[in-house]
Amino acid sequence: MANDEQFPSNSPAWRPDTVLVHGGTTRSEWGETSEALHLTQGFVYKSAEQAEARFKQEDPGFQYTRFGNPTISMFEDRLKLFEGAEECRATATGMAAVTASMLSYMRTGDHIVAARAMFGSCRYIVETLCPRFGIEATLVDGKDLDAWRAAIRPNTKMFFFETPSNPVLELVDIAAVCKIARENGILTIVDNVFATPMLQRPLALGADIVVYSATKHIDGQGRCLGGAVLGKTEFITKYVQEWLRQTGPSISPFNAWVMLKGLETLPIRVKAQCETSVKIADLLSGLKGVTRVLYPGRADHPQAALARKQMPGGGQMIAFEVEGGKQGAFRCLNALRLIRISNNLGDAKSLVTHPATTTHFKLTPEQRSELGISDGMIRLSIGLEAAEDLADDLTNAVKKVTG
Repeated sequence: MANDEQFPSNSPAWRPDTVLVHGGTTRSEWGETSEALHLTQGFVYKSAEQAEARFKQEDPGFQYTRFGNPTISMFEDRLKLFEGAEECRATATGMAAVTASMLSYMRTGDHIVAARAMFGSCRYIVETLCPRFGIEATLVDGKDLDAWRAAIRPNTKMFFFETPSNPVLELVDIAAVCKIARENGILTIVDNVFATPMLQRPLALGADIVVYSATKHIDGQGRCLGGAVLGKTEFITKYVQEWLRQTGPSISPFNAWVMLKGLETLPIRVKAQCETSVKIADLLSGLKGVTRVLYPGRADHPQAALARKQMPGGGQMIAFEVEGGKQGAFRCLNALRLIRISNNLGDAKSLVTHPATTTHFKLTPEQRSELGISDGMIRLSIGLEAAEDLADDLTNAVKKVTG
């Protein structure tokens, strides 16, 4: 396939919203409008010599969809253009992206430092899986810059954190932590799933690698799994690409095609969800039975100044606590009629979950307490419904907590 010169796949003059619709597009000889779905496992060669050259990477083209595919490449190219990255590789899931970015690079004897406020599966990779391969791990308070500095050892190779964090929406100062890492020859990975590339640009703030669960807001409609790793060409091609090629956590062409379609509407979805989130966070803060609201877009967020510094909006995620602990939270969840209970997030449908018994249930009560995950905490992912309908549903549900 080749781009028609009349219709380039990217232009330096294009604004972000335009890149997410047109960036990286290639067309077949049929000149299709929508990106083509190349649902194929393998590719054929004109000759044995071409096959040899293709595997030697002397001839451009594709070999096997586990290694690369035209549809997958379009998704990777569009995301890297928007993110401002040199390279991108798509993965089967967000956790595949996290695992590939870490384990493709680190070796036995290395050391990783990570912010302790993170998604349960990410914490498992850092705290449980890495040590199995002889990689030492240290968890720190991500808000404390001195803690990052103090954790550095001669064998520290990587920093990892997510911001805002799951589920307590704790922030890490990306630029400051990346500066510490850079001064000590350490690579930094930022999990940017909650903020999305619309609200936060970790690479521009000094990060070396950014990872996404494209399952969330990039798809945005609860359909397919996917992930992405973005960074400099040397890191992606030398480490991540080889890891994906040999171990196989590759995204399917169909899922990549769905993600391409998701990128087209990402700006308008995020804008609408952020506007609704502000209204809902304000509503919750005034409801009897709600004891705490955590939303980076509110002035009462503990890190509101940092949120304004590195995010142009508060995001689509809200955490709030209700009276009565677990029983109170369950009464609230079970009383909802519009908002659905699910451990997923980033959907067009608003979703709630109880982190203490789902996404973070494997942590001990002491660990959850340390992270600020109370038994009464509820995580809310705002969708695309009318704000008034969400407000009515939540108001009625919260009444069940105290009534």
